[in-house]
Amino acid sequence: MLYFSRVKLKPGLPIKALAKAIPNDMYGDHQTVWQLMQYTADHQQPRDFIFRREQQGSWPLFYILSSRLPQDPQGVWHIDSKPFAPQLANGQRLAFMLRVNPVITRKRSHDKADTKRLRDDIVMREKTLSKTNGTSLSQAALVQQAGPPWLVERANKHGFRVESVAVDNYQQHRFYKPKGRHTVRFSTLDYQGVLNITEPQAFTQMLYEGIGRSKGFGCGLMMIRRV
Repeated sequence: MLYFSRVKLKPGLPIKALAKAIPNDMYGDHQTVWQLMQYTADHQQPRDFIFRREQQGSWPLFYILSSRLPQDPQGVWHIDSKPFAPQLANGQRLAFMLRVNPVITRKRSHDKADTKRLRDDIVMREKTLSKTNGTSLSQAALVQQAGPPWLVERANKHGFRVESVAVDNYQQHRFYKPKGRHTVRFSTLDYQGVLNITEPQAFTQMLYEGIGRSKGFGCGLMMIRRV
């Protein structure tokens, strides 16, 4: 059994409680949702949820897909949960929203003995390629050029076909992670559009597990609705 939860701040909270509860960055989002999912400080247990943050006016709004119900012992969050068991069929059309960390993985060198893999941000990679080709594109143009193919190339594996897609809101994130004492850097890209299900089982697994990397920081959860 999976649960889909909508989590928002309770109305009428004191200013001090609001200031303490509202996350400042994606690491703050990460900590907030981990706490709602009753994870220990060392995060040793396997993650069994994915989430997405939205903004509702001035306040954060979280959507969480999880195998356990989130809980808030501090009493500052209103949690609305319901079972998640969509009825899906081959050929079904769905509108979708998706936030991902858009990277591709490549070998570090041509040496067969070198098993190290590097991850390239697709927008920055497109920027490098365009400069190599003697062109200079705006960031918006780079996003439109690199974004749609990234999703289309992964669609078949995950049991769907992209019918239409819009890509925007490319952001680069950087924050300090106290555990391990290092800086985390990654980017996000937002997709929305219409898809057709081609393999319901693979599509369902993708909904449960998410797409791409950085799922612990709010990436990979595909939101769907019937059209």
